[in-house]
Amino acid sequence: MNEWGFVFCGVCLAGALGFGLWQRRKSRKLLERLDRMLTEAMDGDFHETDFDETLLSALETRLCHYLSASAVSAKNLSEEKARIKALISDISHQTKTPVANLMLYSELLQEETLCGPAAEYAATLHAQAEKLRFLIDSLVKLSRLENGVIALHPKKGPVWPMLQSAVRQFEPKARQKGLALQLEETAAAACFDEKWTGEALCNLLDNAIKYTQTGTVQVRVVPYEMFVCIQVIDTGPGIPEENQAKIFSRFYRAEENAGQEGVGIGLYLAREILKSEGGYIKVRSQTGKGSEFSLFLPMQDEIFQSC
Repeated sequence: MNEWGFVFCGVCLAGALGFGLWQRRKSRKLLERLDRMLTEAMDGDFHETDFDETLLSALETRLCHYLSASAVSAKNLSEEKARIKALISDISHQTKTPVANLMLYSELLQEETLCGPAAEYAATLHAQAEKLRFLIDSLVKLSRLENGVIALHPKKGPVWPMLQSAVRQFEPKARQKGLALQLEETAAAACFDEKWTGEALCNLLDNAIKYTQTGTVQVRVVPYEMFVCIQVIDTGPGIPEENQAKIFSRFYRAEENAGQEGVGIGLYLAREILKSEGGYIKVRSQTGKGSEFSLFLPMQDEIFQSC
């Protein structure tokens, strides 16, 4: 090979090397830009900007359009939640006074000396007003939970004060039915929102006392390695196996319980509360032998990161 051949080969080699470096730099800039776009999208700060199409791959173009659409969707979702929050607030505010008036005047009617069926009508009116109040309150709570309007704030603490408070509320109702409401003392601690977990527990106690005619309703705590289990055990009629998967559904009412008070929302609300704080709820029951509802609360901070 003559001198010109070596020169030509050197030029080709240098050109190839330069082209490779240029391609590498171009690819690196593209990856850096994609990384920046994704980072901004995850932080909620992404905004589509003007760019020279010849400098970007089709992948970058499609990704840019996708992230712009995602940003718009996130904004729309935030606005929709704000509208739902306002609607729930309006419903709660606008119905509070009429329902309170219904309760008041139905109670005043019951205090009067009524003849014939009028006394029965007044009692029915009061019962239906109470049912309406409970239903509206429950629906408002559910809507707030499901739409993120209410945020639970679980923190590590003993479960005993919550158990005492819940049982104390239902002692008069249990005593009126001749039931023994028992609470076993415990030193267990868990990661939970005391107000909302207490509401879930009260729903279980209310059901247990409502459906148990004789015997006991017992509340006890069983600590496990990762969860603390709060059990509500009754000696009621039990739940048929085919219905046990349905009882946590919204507004579910078994045919055999149609005559009982309630709207079929308490167990659903309890499940949503437990789910929102990293726990879960289970039932074990046998027809004619009572039921056992178990609330599982995370024991350690690692299970629920916000604790």
